Amino acid sequence: MASDGTMANVNGKEAVSLNGEPVVKRSRESVAHESSLRAPKEPQNKVTVVLGAQWGDEGKGKVVDLLALDADIVCRCQGGNNAGHTVVVDSVEYDFHLLPSGVLNKNAVSFIGNGVVIHLPGLFEEAQKNLQKGKGLQGWETRLKISDRAHLVFNFHQAVDGIQEQQRQQQEGKNLGTTKKGIGPAYSSKAARNGLRVCDLVSDFKVFEGKFRMLAEHFLTMYPNLKLDVDGELEQLKGYAERLRPLVTDGVYFMHKALNGPNKKILVEGANAALLDIDFGTYPFVTSSNCTVGGVCTGLGVPPSYVGRVYGVVKAYTTRVGVGAFPTEQDDETGELLQCRGREVGVTTGRKRRCGWLDLILVRYAHMVNGFSAIALTKLDILDTLSDIKVGVAYSVDGKPLPSFPANMDVLTRVSVEYETLPGWCCSTESARRFEELPPRAQQYIRFIENFLQVPVKWVGVGKSRESMIKLF
Repeated sequence: MASDGTMANVNGKEAVSLNGEPVVKRSRESVAHESSLRAPKEPQNKVTVVLGAQWGDEGKGKVVDLLALDADIVCRCQGGNNAGHTVVVDSVEYDFHLLPSGVLNKNAVSFIGNGVVIHLPGLFEEAQKNLQKGKGLQGWETRLKISDRAHLVFNFHQAVDGIQEQQRQQQEGKNLGTTKKGIGPAYSSKAARNGLRVCDLVSDFKVFEGKFRMLAEHFLTMYPNLKLDVDGELEQLKGYAERLRPLVTDGVYFMHKALNGPNKKILVEGANAALLDIDFGTYPFVTSSNCTVGGVCTGLGVPPSYVGRVYGVVKAYTTRVGVGAFPTEQDDETGELLQCRGREVGVTTGRKRRCGWLDLILVRYAHMVNGFSAIALTKLDILDTLSDIKVGVAYSVDGKPLPSFPANMDVLTRVSVEYETLPGWCCSTESARRFEELPPRAQQYIRFIENFLQVPVKWVGVGKSRESMIKLF
């Protein structure tokens, strides 16, 4: 008997399968075709991903701007205008919240994926403000594509965000420190399945209007003091729909074509950071989306096998905006020095950032989740004036070492940090353009980070411009 469950051809008689049906003979061409289908295929193009490895504000925009110089497509996959990226080009400082930083590359297509939540007034205002700063954004609408599956943030989402923060303050004596941009409530609508998407807005507006009024009524029932101008916002949205329509595309098909077509360099720009991830961050003091590598797949419709290099962006020290545990925070002269020298003020909120020493336990945890191929170490120059530099290398609670980064925030607030003290270099690094030009002690600091994490440092930032990013390999 043949191994595939058929009777072999015996004495010239026709082979019969076990169920009595004649065996269908397959041509050699058919067999070869099936074999080629079953052979594993390497993706034509893979995406390169840039992610924050701390609590955000690591300088992702600068790294993206650097990589976007020769990129064909630059994507945003999650978050909303709660993100804030600053990019300096030709001495002009551009601030981005919703637009991918790569929009400054006139030869690249910028793509806002389905995982992003979009506040349309915020999007068009952001573009207008940056247009007034310099020529970098001219013609942005011709090179921006937006997924038809992306959810919309409405003005009442933003109002609800503010009310919820107020309620938390009154009930628990503390809030989450959200940006009040409506991101959480918009993702809540998405999860509750009553949200509205870009495809709804650019289709039949009467149908959209009915759904919008229902959603507004839903929030009004929950928050009776909510002040809504439903008719006014609908009128505004009707105008935005016309401007939006030429930008909208089927995001899944767009990415599939890009990944499987001719050779392209595709870059994904993460917003927020690993420790703000809804699943892996310092919950509940997190954002409302997945800002780790998994968000790339779900937020763009990219299969996991198409994810290539993943670069983690790490600031040479640690900062955090708003409330939440911060083990290496320095609420003293050191923290103040880092805050002043680093100009640590939030791009989105204008709030001062809390500052502290580099926490490698935290960065190692981010690497466990994301699998960084290499690291971009930013703002090394901010440490130039320090005679001693501390680095967090272990946690303990009540004298007992913690083997991993704790999920429970009550535990994280109680940890004691074990530091390694490294000598400072006490001279400027700002003019360095090669690794060898950095002071030996600055090189030692970089090598210490690499050895602890077992991840190579690919770039080191010693200033604000893209030219100040030193490439190591």
